[in-house]
Amino acid sequence: MYFPQFLVGMLVTSFVVAIWIGVETGSGWAALGGALLTLVVLQVGYVVLIIRLILNQIPKTGAAASASANPAPPLRGDGVSL
Repeated sequence: MYFPQFLVGMLVTSFVVAIWIGVETGSGWAALGGALLTLVVLQVGYVVLIIRLILNQIPKTGAAASASANPAPPLRGDGVSL
């Protein structure tokens, strides 16, 4: 995932949420709180995604690796009868 693109999207999203909450409530403090909450939720989601991507790249060892190995099937023609 490209971090600068995520960062711009996160800031634009929090800005839109701040404007929306500000229009709905008329309170600048509520708008600031909503924007900060949005930033925190998006950042936590980003960290969880990165951790998941890293953990999926770690090779499995032991019985799990041998059970999940998918050797290529033997070559036997394509099943077309002429």
